[in-house]
Amino acid sequence: MNVKLRNNEKGFTLIEMMIVMLVISVLLIVTIPNVAKHNSNINNKGCQAYVKMVQAEVQAYGMDNNNKVPTLAELKTAEYLKDDAKGCPNGLEIAIDSQGNVTAVEKTN
Repeated sequence: MNVKLRNNEKGFTLIEMMIVMLVISVLLIVTIPNVAKHNSNINNKGCQAYVKMVQAEVQAYGMDNNNKVPTLAELKTAEYLKDDAKGCPNGLEIAIDSQGNVTAVEKTN
């Protein structure tokens, strides 16, 4: 029985695999904080857009109802806003003051 050793097989060595894993790890360490920072900016811009949309709905409600300033519940009941609207993506609540100005405020418990 003749046993031949194959010395011409090609593949990755353990060191090469460890270097690849190190490079991938460094890339992940660099990119994850940037993604988290951009996610916060996206949520803040989403909140600003939501405030503007609610402000437009308050004005539309006022035009339809003799300049009455609505509450959020009235906007949802009159179907100016969807019932499942949860507020800002960054966790702030929407508030409407007595003049009809819409702002984003911290949630009250």
